[in-house]
Amino acid sequence: MNSKLSIVIPCYNMGDFVKEALASVLDYPNQDDLEIIVVNDGSNDDGHTKAILDSYSNTNITVIHQENQGLGAARNNGIRAANSSYIIPLDADNKLRHGYISKGISILDKHQDIGVVYSDNRQFGLSNQDVKVGEFDVAKLLKKNYIDACLVLRKSAWESVNGYDEQMPVMGYEDWDLNMRLFFKGWQFKYINEILYDYRVRENSMLVTSNENKSLLLDYMFSKPELEQAKLLRDKIMGYYNYKTELTNLKKRKVINAALKIEKPLKSISKRFKK
Repeated sequence: MNSKLSIVIPCYNMGDFVKEALASVLDYPNQDDLEIIVVNDGSNDDGHTKAILDSYSNTNITVIHQENQGLGAARNNGIRAANSSYIIPLDADNKLRHGYISKGISILDKHQDIGVVYSDNRQFGLSNQDVKVGEFDVAKLLKKNYIDACLVLRKSAWESVNGYDEQMPVMGYEDWDLNMRLFFKGWQFKYINEILYDYRVRENSMLVTSNENKSLLLDYMFSKPELEQAKLLRDKIMGYYNYKTELTNLKKRKVINAALKIEKPLKSISKRFKK
């Protein structure tokens, strides 16, 4: 099948949620443009997820059942199986909007130097708010994981950095790691100022666990030879942010505040005496 874009959905014990994810994709008007690959990463919920995935008979849906290998491997295996030049990694508990597909294809068709297209999102579940991601900022990318995994990715860009890291000590930052390696490989990022997918906020998500192990993951990611420049830049950026934070905290103290308030009058008096 010669589809324009492949949607890769890693799925581990997410049978009920993945139905919503698939419904959001199957609602796209031109299904001929799409290939959908779901990777059942060794779900162990008594066959519940497997049974739901096997119930789909759509010709553009492929389900890969594998032993549990982790998020990075599940995404990589799905992308390797993809026949399209463009990929959207969609988490099994999230939902896609039509515009992400059509606009992502259009941008990547026109700009060969762009490897990643990303957008804003709307949270649902435990939180209901719009998330404005903003224009690409490498300083922000080095500081924190601010671009979600749900993006439109050029497959050749993914290939150029050997895909997602399958050896992460704790799962959850694979997308951050990939985006940094893509940037330092020379790929451009394009932001669409529009809500193009829905992000489910829930308890006990993978992101909660990864944030609890942030120091371990940072040490691992920034020890990579290909991120040597990234580490140097991050150290400088974090030093600057720490300086700004300390300065802000100092200004909040009453004694410092008083000193700052009398600084201008003292300077004015000093200038008069010099005259």
